[in-house]
Amino acid sequence: MTTPSVDSPATTRTRRWAALAVLMLPVLLVAVDNTVLSFAVPAFSEVLRPTGTELLWIVDVYPLVLAGLLVPMGSLGDRIGRRRLLLIGSTGFAVVSAVAAFAPTAEALIGARAALGFFGAMLMPATLSLIRNIFTDPTERRTAIAVWAAGFSGGAALGPIVGGFLLEHFWWGSVFLLAVPVLVPLLVLGPFLVPESRDPAPGPLDPLSIVLSLGTMVPLVYGIKTFAESGWGVDALAPIVLGGVVGIAFVRRQLRRPVPMLDVRLFTNPVFSGAVAANLLSVFSLVGFLFFISQHLQLVSGRSPMEAGLVLLPGLAVTVIAGLAVVPIVRRVRPSRVVATGLLLNALGYGVVLVSGQAGSDLGLLIAFAILGAGAGSAETISNDLILASVPAAKSGAASAISETAYEVGSVLGTAVLGSILTAVYRGNVVVPDGVPGADADAARETLGGATDAATRLPGETAEALLDSARHAFDSGVTLTSAIGVVLMLVAAWIALRALRTAR
Repeated sequence: MTTPSVDSPATTRTRRWAALAVLMLPVLLVAVDNTVLSFAVPAFSEVLRPTGTELLWIVDVYPLVLAGLLVPMGSLGDRIGRRRLLLIGSTGFAVVSAVAAFAPTAEALIGARAALGFFGAMLMPATLSLIRNIFTDPTERRTAIAVWAAGFSGGAALGPIVGGFLLEHFWWGSVFLLAVPVLVPLLVLGPFLVPESRDPAPGPLDPLSIVLSLGTMVPLVYGIKTFAESGWGVDALAPIVLGGVVGIAFVRRQLRRPVPMLDVRLFTNPVFSGAVAANLLSVFSLVGFLFFISQHLQLVSGRSPMEAGLVLLPGLAVTVIAGLAVVPIVRRVRPSRVVATGLLLNALGYGVVLVSGQAGSDLGLLIAFAILGAGAGSAETISNDLILASVPAAKSGAASAISETAYEVGSVLGTAVLGSILTAVYRGNVVVPDGVPGADADAARETLGGATDAATRLPGETAEALLDSARHAFDSGVTLTSAIGVVLMLVAAWIALRALRTAR
């Protein structure tokens, strides 16, 4: 059976939307995986007994490999076929997920997570670039991208809920085994519903460019994560500098090659570069907000992970709705204004927390998160559409990879920058009462979670004094990070108005 091309009459409206439904499966899976693992850490730590370094690598190796391979995989999909790459990635991801679920040692789980990053890098650029080629009508494409972006938000919402349910009823490996039933329908239906697409005139594969791409992204992401955990130091600065130097070499090589792996000249288009920046900063604000709201709901309000996830659902639902609702609006309003308005809503969400002067009640945080979600949903939908619409369809794989890289870097930066500032303020303001044992005192000075855990082993009055100081210190950090969030989103809105002013 011959699969119809994107331009075939067989690619009907019904077929296009059925293809989108199939393409949403890996999107939801990757989004769920981004949030579900953190809830399994205590369970697999008890069984596998990883060292501190091994635990760090179990968590970090997946995003490191993923970030380093997004651009090479996007370029590979342009050459060998995006659907083919998606099916290869889905098969590998499902098989390795099953292996990870039964990993007997911490070392085996680290290897499985690295392999998941390798195959995961095939999934996301392929889905977005296939959408660009399936939906050639601008209005349909924007709606499809809105659904694609909503998949990330929906998956992020499902992660804590699904993770909480699985860990309450099954063993820790069930959070990995979840990938198998999600990806099987894609592998069965994808060859029939999703048309193949590729660059009609691809250049040869360039192994050195792949190595330079890895040498750029892996040290950068590692350095940012190290900064988030221990602040500025040689361990954080050295990999960031190394990534920057290798990145310069990567750009110079792409400029010299007649057919580059990644056409860096795309960034000379202000619409393309402005949309990438807007996408990165919008994700930055959303993930940074989730960093402290999830801690507040669990450590201050005392909710379980599943309960915290349910509290976040209304805000995440608003994110999904805003992403879909903005599609008809952008037909009448310039994209630059829509994106800028979304970023201003992000600023307003942080502003609600800033004005209150503290983390506030669960209801106040829910309202602030809903406002920010409305902004992130609209800004991400239109910025992703502009990224794809501003490049030729044949280059959609590379453009999709850049969009995904911006998403990943924005996620890392949101946690690393705002999380590090919040942690630093907390450490500078928390006061540990006299009488707290040394190990508990050290833990309480590090994080709110450490203080909450230490309080369970202290006498009533001492425990209450420690928790009161820790929560006030945490609120002080939230206030400062919210102020930074407001300023950053205002600057981002100005950039969007300037860079995207010619977009239609």
